[in-house]
Amino acid sequence: MASPSTTPRPLSTLESFLCGGLAACIAVTVSNPAEVAKTRLQLQGELVKGGQKKIYKDVLDVLVKTWRNEGVRGMQRGLGPAYIYQALLNGSRLGFYEPFRRTINRSIGRSSTDQIPWTSVAAGAASGVIGASFGNPLFLIKARMQAYSPVLPVGAQHYYKSSFDALATIFRTEKIWGLIRGVDAAILRTAMGSSVQLPTYNWTKNQLGSHGLLPSNSVLTYLASSTVSGVCVCIVMQPADTALTRVYNQPTTRTPDGRLVGTLYKNPIDCLWKTFRTEGVIGWYKGSTAQFLRVAPHTIITLTLNDIILGLYKDIRNRRS
Repeated sequence: MASPSTTPRPLSTLESFLCGGLAACIAVTVSNPAEVAKTRLQLQGELVKGGQKKIYKDVLDVLVKTWRNEGVRGMQRGLGPAYIYQALLNGSRLGFYEPFRRTINRSIGRSSTDQIPWTSVAAGAASGVIGASFGNPLFLIKARMQAYSPVLPVGAQHYYKSSFDALATIFRTEKIWGLIRGVDAAILRTAMGSSVQLPTYNWTKNQLGSHGLLPSNSVLTYLASSTVSGVCVCIVMQPADTALTRVYNQPTTRTPDGRLVGTLYKNPIDCLWKTFRTEGVIGWYKGSTAQFLRVAPHTIITLTLNDIILGLYKDIRNRRS
């Protein structure tokens, strides 16, 4: 057994990845109904100026109508691919963040323990980009499954029997290019969200602890820090999230050379511009209430559970060493 003076070894990137992925999978079970509502609100009235009759009034109306017409299955559409996506995205985001931040700090001659705003933002964005790239096919089919409604459809409708059917169908009709559709939008969205998620969480946690407002390692500190982080993520990420949903879900057409391309948008920037031109800034922030109802609990649960799971894992590992 290790002596009391022995310094416990830091967690490996794999250990951090697995702990982060587990925390995120628990969180997405809670937040998925709000994401279903967000997706449908983002697609409602797509590229249509005011005056169109709305199927859904607001996030509560989406949840009520979805529950009434589609039951639990409708509320949790896309949950299967969401689990795998969250494990890949947040496993990468939480697992690679600290190694990246420490490496960037050392490369500029600073201590790896220093909390430097710009290196934290860079590490958050870089780790998010890796997760988004790995998870893109899963996010694509998740968005399409969440948008699908047999009763009150909005936007283009894609019906798949399961996640495997979705992957097989897309690969059969569009080959590998179909599975990486929208990866540029996914990278933009995740880089923006990740650039503020962990930096604001760690900054808030450090401020609360250093000023004696809350104990450094209490659950209340984790909750407060996660709440601040969730608000920041929602504000920064929403426009890119709307673009991502629309790029993923848009109908496609086959070009003379056989490629399938989107009929509405060329890329996320094109989507943001067309949305702004037709619907104004409010179009970028469609579904923002649902987004907050998704991001806030998801961020709180993910980051709080990540710290708790890491602590429990370290205790178990250290007792065995």
